[in-house]
Amino acid sequence: MYSIGIDLGGTNIAAGITDSDGHIVYKASVPTGASRPREEIIDDIAALCRTLCRDAKVPFDSIRQVGIAVPGGVDAAAGEILFTPNIPFSGINIRDILSKKLDGKPVLLANDANAAALAEARAGAAKGAKNAVMITLGTGIGGGIVIDGKIYTGSNGLAAELGHFVIEKGGVPCGCGRRGCFEVYGSATALIRMTKEELDRCFMSGEATLMAESRKLNARVAFDAYRAGDAAAKRVIDKYIGYLASGIASLINIFQPEVFIIGGGVSNEKQFLLDLLRPLVDAEDFARDAAKRTRLVIATCGNDAGIIGAAMNE
Repeated sequence: MYSIGIDLGGTNIAAGITDSDGHIVYKASVPTGASRPREEIIDDIAALCRTLCRDAKVPFDSIRQVGIAVPGGVDAAAGEILFTPNIPFSGINIRDILSKKLDGKPVLLANDANAAALAEARAGAAKGAKNAVMITLGTGIGGGIVIDGKIYTGSNGLAAELGHFVIEKGGVPCGCGRRGCFEVYGSATALIRMTKEELDRCFMSGEATLMAESRKLNARVAFDAYRAGDAAAKRVIDKYIGYLASGIASLINIFQPEVFIIGGGVSNEKQFLLDLLRPLVDAEDFARDAAKRTRLVIATCGNDAGIIGAAMNE
């Protein structure tokens, strides 16, 4: 039997047919057209499911379930989308609506970051782990928690906002309304801000730095200059890694998962990032002397994580 996973984004609707091991056998996408009426978007989702089966030559009757991952808050048990940024789906029961359009097939709902964590635990970097925590380092910090092989959503479906615990009391304002959140110190956006601040200091002091030669300021600039031996870049990375390691260690101390997964744009630094993080995380891990330790790994499912996690949701 197969499942269909749908990753609903503000720009594209990506979907794939997966086997029982989470391998994608066929996938496709269509533009979301988020400014359209929600009914049209839902019709496109249903049509995409049938198109996948037709093009993959997989009988629609062999589809066991359809899972959908969405950005924002969800009540997975009720099948209701509580809110979605940039997509007009807030307050609807997507499970019941979509199931009716798909001949009554079971439809399961998940937050997209939670689905990505499940994908990594079931088929990716943490395959086989019953307990795993994942963070994604991008514009903000997304996250997901898997406990006993299932997504943990809390009592209201809004758990696992892992970027929004305070790591610096009274620190940089966060979009959530608090100050000093992990997100504003550990995200790719935070790294870019720290890079710009160091560039400004170098400009004022007259210190030369390779970071000034970059045409576009992004999260790779400081890492690339650091590898080349740049002193200013080292200050940026040391500061950033210090905050990132502290946040990761705090999450490990709370959950003590088998595996802690890092995804998102910054994770493209792969082993270099892990080598910088591990000594600092180990030093702050409450269970550093325990026989069982949390493994720190880089996510491997990439852009398919939402599809795989949605398809494997239960």
